Amino acid sequence: MPRGKPTTRGIKGAPDILPERVAAWHRVEAVTHRLMAACGYLEIRTPVFEKTDLFVRSIGAGTDIVDKEMYTFEDRGGESLTLRPEGTAPVIRAYLEHRLGTRGPLCKVYYLGPMFRHERPQAGRFRQFHQIGAEAIGLGTPAVDAEVLALLTHLFEALDVRGLTLELNSIGDAVCRPAFRERFAAYMRGRRAELCPDCHVRLERNPLRILDCKVERCQAVAAEAPKPSAMLCAACEEHFREVQSLLALLKIDFTLNDRLVRGLDYYTRTTFEFVNPTLGAQDAVAGGGRYDGLVEEMGGPPTPGIGFAVGMERLVASLPKGEAAGVPASTGVFVATLGTEAFRSGLLLLQDLRRRGVRAAIDLEGRSLKSQLRSADRERFRFALILGDEELKAREAVVRDLKTGEQAKVPISRVLEHLLAILEG
Repeated sequence: MPRGKPTTRGIKGAPDILPERVAAWHRVEAVTHRLMAACGYLEIRTPVFEKTDLFVRSIGAGTDIVDKEMYTFEDRGGESLTLRPEGTAPVIRAYLEHRLGTRGPLCKVYYLGPMFRHERPQAGRFRQFHQIGAEAIGLGTPAVDAEVLALLTHLFEALDVRGLTLELNSIGDAVCRPAFRERFAAYMRGRRAELCPDCHVRLERNPLRILDCKVERCQAVAAEAPKPSAMLCAACEEHFREVQSLLALLKIDFTLNDRLVRGLDYYTRTTFEFVNPTLGAQDAVAGGGRYDGLVEEMGGPPTPGIGFAVGMERLVASLPKGEAAGVPASTGVFVATLGTEAFRSGLLLLQDLRRRGVRAAIDLEGRSLKSQLRSADRERFRFALILGDEELKAREAVVRDLKTGEQAKVPISRVLEHLLAILEG
């Protein structure tokens, strides 16, 4: 190992989540776990690395993810492994390997965790990022599409995230998509001179990826190209029509976007994104769609599926002001003591509070009461439990509401019960 001055800076594009911001992440995670359970989704945890071929086969050669962004390495046994750039392929691998489809007609699972892509770091785009994802595997009915979109809507409502727009499209299936791809490619070949060098490569390897290009002149050409929605077969048209009808029934607003194809090859039929315009260029908070051919492509039987991924960094950035900045509500109890005996009694009460699941702390520095209460307020404790020699003699403690300033004397024998009651209230 080379020696030199140790680095004190992290990797660009892999930010630390500092303690003052973690509270917002905890809230998002807690709401996610609660809502997923209510909707019948079970948590699954897959490794952060998989065999490289899994992603090449599922995401598709010619995509920017496979060609430019994957963190791929060879392990000591000579096998090519890749840090997962997305969550669906690992879930489908686990679905097949562990025969999850035998448990019922519809397998519903969700996950939370880090993903990795070697992208140019910028606002809203990172090299290590985190996703909430869900997959519903086994049924191809429009009702499943609607349920998945309703689940996402409920998640945003539960977190009080507002101002998101649902963009919706259908990109066809194995019957009608090949014809669209050929027509689209023919159009792009006629305007090849107007495309960027990267799109010249995409045109030969995977023409639909041109729709993902961020170069303005390529976007302008793509805007005038044939649209997938204009070439849907009868079955895809009926499916998409019913999805829209169910969303209208559920009062979920959406906007049709016939340029929305998503960035992965496995998508079919319904594709969608939830967009937050206030986030700037990287405004997609969540996205997903159907992948009715993916299980078969990975060696399983023909099995429809649909899923989504939510970017947690962008979701946290979309939380109401204050929450996104990591400002938690005032909670818990700070035990402020004066004197050795009071500290020992306070330490026992502290353990009782913590055993009951109450956020609680005690001064370990022997500071003045004024300094302790100032610290309790700064650390956003709601109540202070004050114990000193006088309180011990009287066998009572002072409970002060740090938000209102009101306080009351409570017998020490009843102080735990009292605190639990007012915390629950």
